[in-house]
Amino acid sequence: MSARTAKRRKITLAAGTVALHEREGKKPQVLLVHRPKYDDWTLPKGHLEPDEYEAVAAARETWEEGGSRVVLHQPAGVISYPVGSGTKIVHYWVAKAPKVTARKPDREVDKVAWLTPSNAFARMTYDDEKGVLRTALALEETTPFLIVRHAKAMDRKHWSGRDQSRPITARGRKQAARLIPLLEAFGVGSLASSSSARCVQTLAPYAASAGLKVDPWAILSEEIGEDNPKGVAKLIRRLAREAASTGVPAAVCGHRPVLPVMLAELGLPPRAMQTAAAVIAHLNVKGEVVATEFHRPRC
Repeated sequence: MSARTAKRRKITLAAGTVALHEREGKKPQVLLVHRPKYDDWTLPKGHLEPDEYEAVAAARETWEEGGSRVVLHQPAGVISYPVGSGTKIVHYWVAKAPKVTARKPDREVDKVAWLTPSNAFARMTYDDEKGVLRTALALEETTPFLIVRHAKAMDRKHWSGRDQSRPITARGRKQAARLIPLLEAFGVGSLASSSSARCVQTLAPYAASAGLKVDPWAILSEEIGEDNPKGVAKLIRRLAREAASTGVPAAVCGHRPVLPVMLAELGLPPRAMQTAAAVIAHLNVKGEVVATEFHRPRC
């Protein structure tokens, strides 16, 4: 294969949102941005930065291009199209903007508009993005519920203390720090964890940045949870129902041997999860899982 052919086939990943601002008694407003370079009206989107989660890029690009902070909800679709260097693949999420803020025009985006869906469809340049908007508007209201495996911990053979006190490593601390923007993107407002140090330490950086506390649960520890799957399932069921009923996104951190039970209680099959990986279940108001996504660690 020639270098020129390889370049044509390069895959570029990007992420964006269907950002909605809801007003009581009125139709939601949809965020569109105008790019003077292309003279087009599009949904906000952009390339991933090195080691960045797609979902984090979606929230960041919405802020940078649209000027408003958003909270992500369930995925809204994926589109792909040819670009000069090959193919661009764009992942979209439904996002909610609690408030709309102004953005100063620049060379990348010179106009920002919040429009009713009908006006947005009329103004949008690309048909594939119109399809993403149609999908997003048809999705039901959901609340993210995250199952997280703890970050990289010190090897058992190198730790002489109680296993529950075994801490995360330097790599684990880096992974925990990288989880901050991911949990922030989904607006996580409630944190629960195994009582073991490595799980609590995984969520602690986000807890500190968001002004939250991590609720430790002994039932989620390896020592207790592995032998008491009914107790684990009962707690996950309770936490998921609380998240769905209150609309407050939640994250729960656990251990590899206990994760299959945690996922099964949500009706999800077991799956391999690297340290600091996260499964996100999107719950409707009844607590039912209507969509899922998986995010692997970037370090």
